Order: sequence, then structure tokens, then C-alpha cells
Amino acid sequence: MKAYKELNRDELLALKADLEAAYEEAKGKGLKLDMSRGKPGVSQLDMGMGLLDALDSSSNMKSMDGLDVRNYGGLEGIEEAKHLMADIMGVNPENVIVCGNASLTIMFDSVCRSVTHGVMGSTPWCRLEKVKFLCPVPGYDRHFAITQHFGIEMINVPMTPQGPDMDMVERLVAEDEAVKGIWCVPKYSNPQGYSYSDETVRRFANLKPAAKDFRIYWDNAYAIHHLYEDRQDEILDILGECEKAGNPDMVYEFCSTSKVSFSGAGIAAMATSKANMEDIRKSLKIQTIGYDKVNQLRHVRYFKDYEGLKNHMRKHAALMRPKFEAVLSILSRELEGLGIGTWTSPNGGYFISFEAMEGCAKAIVAKCKEAGMVLTGAGATYPYGRDPKDSNIRIAPSFPTPEEMAQATELFVLCVKLVSVNKLLEG
Repeated sequence: MKAYKELNRDELLALKADLEAAYEEAKGKGLKLDMSRGKPGVSQLDMGMGLLDALDSSSNMKSMDGLDVRNYGGLEGIEEAKHLMADIMGVNPENVIVCGNASLTIMFDSVCRSVTHGVMGSTPWCRLEKVKFLCPVPGYDRHFAITQHFGIEMINVPMTPQGPDMDMVERLVAEDEAVKGIWCVPKYSNPQGYSYSDETVRRFANLKPAAKDFRIYWDNAYAIHHLYEDRQDEILDILGECEKAGNPDMVYEFCSTSKVSFSGAGIAAMATSKANMEDIRKSLKIQTIGYDKVNQLRHVRYFKDYEGLKNHMRKHAALMRPKFEAVLSILSRELEGLGIGTWTSPNGGYFISFEAMEGCAKAIVAKCKEAGMVLTGAGATYPYGRDPKDSNIRIAPSFPTPEEMAQATELFVLCVKLVSVNKLLEG
């Protein structure tokens, strides 16, 4: 079929009539589909049930360095958990603090600590007239929610397949002392599934920020979430690159097992320089006497080591691949060449990013909802929920079954077509 923009008005009207009939039929099916968030599916969660058997009442409850995990102590996590999380991030265990169940909490605390007490002796952000954060877009809505919560001004930075627009990042960081941080999902980014190139990571490491308390918030959420055994993105170790560049303190790196073991009952960690760790420790020892070391030990006893983690994630990939491929095959079959949308085809992570015609995303999401399918709200992938082009839609294939995913994508492309035709007729 010809691209929609090449159709004359009569052809568009005829197409609209056909699409509206198909849409009414779809609405009559009473669908209830949820692609709103990157939640693990039930089958993924079932795979980790052995975790609950890793410890019982007869288990040795001491860590490798002799700490009784049932008691106080071990502020920065048990040693074997530090090793496990270090392996996920590709860093030295000495640079790791293992915390509670969610990396989002660590990120929130890191921003909050900077607001109330400053960073390594710098002026607390609450005493500054203006604080700004750079936000690669489209990006992760929960990152943006944190900075918005603290009244921090957010600046959009366009994403590319190699990572954020580094010319823009370098310029803004160097010229404006109010720029205190940048949000990054460096591997299989949310929502596009892009991974930062070696050049991008090195340019990050060599930034020359005007603010001494500038930090890169490196959310390595999908470090081991590959979809394919033979197509795996790898990124450079940002901590190592920063040390080489003479900027050892510039990064806070985060990860968790939320999409590896149990969401909400995993373990999360932060990796950073020794100087940053000492600064964080001042608040941490007041905030908590220690995180859940029993859960840390449970994870280590279950996964054993990094190889055990990777074997577990191969099983995850086997469940996730058919869902992603169901979406991508239908998008290609139904929309290729029509000129009404483009999409990413990631090698890992949890999302596919769809770019509709400008001004169409909200209408597409609303049409889908009316027919029984919930998507992430249009605009959610931008700070303040404002997509300047109203074009980006995040597709989350993880929770539905492959069959439901195919059904959902069929409905999605129908809505894309119908809204696009309406947009062209309006023009």
C-alpha cells in the first residue's frame, strides 16, 4: 500500500471508513489488555520461586566474613552480595553499597541527600536559587518524577542510538553551574532500548562540569537483560573510565534484581567512588542500622555467582523474546512503508519505543484505552509529562502472554492507522 501522505482525500475517506468498521469490531470483543508498565510476567516470577527455598530454619545464617545476617551490622551489605552486584555492574566490590529492595529508593535518597546536605561539602541544593538536571528524552518517567518532586528544573536532551546528544550535554554541563546532574539508562535504555557507545561513555567520563557537585546518575537497570544470545550490547565501565579521566567522583551507578528475582523483593545496589561512599555513609548510618541482610544472603545462596545469574537470565530471555518478536513482526507487517510511524528494535531491556506522526500519540493511547488496552500515558517519557511533538509511545511487552501481546499489537496498529488518517484529513 502507498504511504498515507500520498493518498488523496477520497482515498483517505474510504480508508477511514474501513478502519472505523474494524475498530468498532475490535471494541466489541471486550478486550482487557495491559501494556502500561514494564512489569515481569507471571511466568518470569514463577521461575524464581526456588529463591524462597534458598534459606530455611536450618540454614547457616552467617555471611562469608562471619556476620550473622539476622542481627544488626553490615551497613553496606554482606560481602558476597557486594560481589554479586558488582559483577552485574562490572565494577569493583569495594565500590558497592548493597541497600534495600529498589534502586529507585537509592536514587531518591541520593537526590534528597544532595538537596538537604549537599554533595561532599558543597552547598545543599535547597539553599541554591536554581538547580537543574539534564534529562535524555524520551526517558524513564520515574526518574523525572524524582527531580520534579524536589522542584528541580529539568532540561530535555535528545537521545540518539549512541546515547544522549553529547555536544549538548558537554555544553550545558560546562557553561551552567546550576546543572547538577543527568539521568542515564546506559544499557537498553527506557524506552528506546538504545545502549551508549564507547565514545559516549568516554565523553561522559571526560565532562568538565562547572559545578563541583555535578553527578551522573547512571541507572544500569538492564545490565543483564539481553534478549538474544548472539546479539548482546555491552557498555564500558563508567566508573573505570571516570577514574582514567581524572573524574573519579562524578558517577553514582545503580542496579537491582527487581526484574531478575522478585519485583519489590529483590536487592538493589549503588556503585561509586570511595570518596562518595564516605560522604554517603555519613547519612546512611543515621538513616538505617542496616538493610535486609537475610534477603541479601538468600539471593546469593540461590544464584550463587554471576554465572548463575546469567543462566537465570537466559531463561528470562526465552520468555521475553516471543513477546518482543510478536510486537515487532506485526508493526513491520502492518505499518512498514506507510509513513505513519517508526519504532525501535532493541537487543534487550523491557521496552519498544514507537514514534507516531506528530500530534498523534495522545489520540492513539486514548483510542487503545477505549477499545480495552491500557498503554503508558502519552507524554510520560518526557519531563512534566509534556512530549513537545506528542509522538512518543512506550510499548511494554513483558507482562502479557505472547498471544495477548499479538492481540494487543493488532489493536495498536489499527489505532495508529485510524488516528493518522484523521490527522491527515484535518490537515
